[in-house]
Amino acid sequence: MAGKDKEKYQVITVNRKARHDYHILESFEAGLVLKGTEVKSLRNGQVSIKESYAQLKGNELYIINMHIAPYQFGNRFNQEPKRDRKLLLNRRELSKIRGNIETKGVTVIPLRLYFKNGFAKLEIALARGKKLFDKKRDLTQKAIEREAERELKNKIWGR
Repeated sequence: MAGKDKEKYQVITVNRKARHDYHILESFEAGLVLKGTEVKSLRNGQVSIKESYAQLKGNELYIINMHIAPYQFGNRFNQEPKRDRKLLLNRRELSKIRGNIETKGVTVIPLRLYFKNGFAKLEIALARGKKLFDKKRDLTQKAIEREAERELKNKIWGR
């Protein structure tokens, strides 16, 4: 393995609210079809995936409502910021996603956007929305773990 280059990741943005609002069932890595100056805007970090989701159109999966800001020096070559962008997945992954989307309450959301070996990749996940009591339970569980960690730290340091 000495001759093989290691994969390099450069994270552009992360959807922090995704794990708070949804139960993540399974995740996939998808390529993005981008046009013109969109890649330059991504490299500048001018992108938002907070309110975006994926939707099937025919036999293809598209990311909807992902905002890529127009590139500052792009002039007429800039694209519409919230246009639908095609996701690149293999046929087996698409059929798996299609079967799960048809299940009630399951959606496809983006988790993070990054560059992998120079190519823009989007990590998407099959997710089911959390109820309010699930969110509260997660917050109390986090608080309990934080308190236990604090107690352990104080015990170790003799405070």
